[in-house]
Amino acid sequence: MNAALGGWSYALARLAAALVAGSLLGWFVGSYWAGLAGTLAAYLAVQLHQLYRLDHWLRNRSRLDPPDPGGLWGDVVVQVVRLHRRKKFHKARVVRLFRELRRSTASMPDGVILLNDESEILWFNRKASELLGLRRKTDFGIRIENLVRQPEFSRYLAAGQYASAVVVPRKAGEDSWLSFQAVPYGDGQMLLLVRDVSRQTRLETMRKDFVANASHELRSPLTVIAGYLETLATDPAVPADLRAPLAEMRRQSERMTTIVEDLLELSRLESSDEEVAGEPLDVAGLLATLRKDVLARPQHPSEVRVAIESETRLVGDPGLLHSAFSNLVDNAAKYTPAEGSIALRWWSDANGGHFSVTDTGPGIPAEHLPRLTERFYRVDAGRARATGGSGLGLAIVKHALQRHGAELEVTSVPGRGSTFTCHFPVRRLLAAEVARRASA
Repeated sequence: MNAALGGWSYALARLAAALVAGSLLGWFVGSYWAGLAGTLAAYLAVQLHQLYRLDHWLRNRSRLDPPDPGGLWGDVVVQVVRLHRRKKFHKARVVRLFRELRRSTASMPDGVILLNDESEILWFNRKASELLGLRRKTDFGIRIENLVRQPEFSRYLAAGQYASAVVVPRKAGEDSWLSFQAVPYGDGQMLLLVRDVSRQTRLETMRKDFVANASHELRSPLTVIAGYLETLATDPAVPADLRAPLAEMRRQSERMTTIVEDLLELSRLESSDEEVAGEPLDVAGLLATLRKDVLARPQHPSEVRVAIESETRLVGDPGLLHSAFSNLVDNAAKYTPAEGSIALRWWSDANGGHFSVTDTGPGIPAEHLPRLTERFYRVDAGRARATGGSGLGLAIVKHALQRHGAELEVTSVPGRGSTFTCHFPVRRLLAAEVARRASA
């Protein structure tokens, strides 16, 4: 601030000196205004000369030293030099950070692609170039959908749901797979992570095939064993001391049969990720049937309530929806004590249709909630065996809902019970009168 005032003071002092000199010159030549105008013209010429020197240096500052005109012009030159040095410092810092970013991303095992708000490629690392065959000089500015021509990938980007990755074939006809994970940032920009998951996908396919084949092969022997056990249990010639072991064997064979049937059902659901079309389902009738099934059990909760708060029909596969809903109701009935209650509720709103099952059972600790839909995952293994569960019910529910574009939400308070809620999108709802006209 003091330097700026000093520069202006010096400039004003020189201007005042020029005015005094012009007045004296005008008095000496006998024309005051002529002397003053001549002096001001000379002063202006000096300022224009300094301006020319500054402009010439600014245009050629990479090879010329800065001028030293002094005064206010000198302060301007100093400020320009300071700004130029600061700009060079920040530019060098940005270049250094960018080079470090390039080196770090080049060493990453995953491909990295930067996209703008139009899904056009701004930059990609070496691994992305290897996985997708991208070329630096020709593919910048190209929309990523034009280079990755997979319908699943295009739907993934358009949906805007990036919590999980999408896996698509690398090339048609090859057993090679790529995983894409989008991470939005900035103003509509996106970081796209690409990974080769061919090995994991092949292992997952082998696992599914093994489970499906093993389950199918186990079905026939189990049927034969169950048949012989049933015959022996009803044969009066069997000694009394063998009847209890036979009853236990029958119970265990029935449990194994249930596990095999659930594995086959799960394998069938996992065989395809495409959404089902289906038909309008009478949710009220289905819930009434499920309530009767619960009350028909030898041991059941004292109260089973059904609340139908919407007349809209649910469009989907009746078998899959019955399987999903019955698994949820069956779990609630198993873990709710005889003095407890179960509430079944169906309602709809602007977000879609919703079905919930609320029980007054022991509840589920929070740390177990994220893993509930994993196959064979048990919160309490001992209690699950006692109830005869297969550990596959919620996995079946999750896959059945995925085939309808729906999601499962679980909330629970230990000691007070749990609520399992199925959220269906709006496109899965149909007004009751429209459903009646369609079925007529």
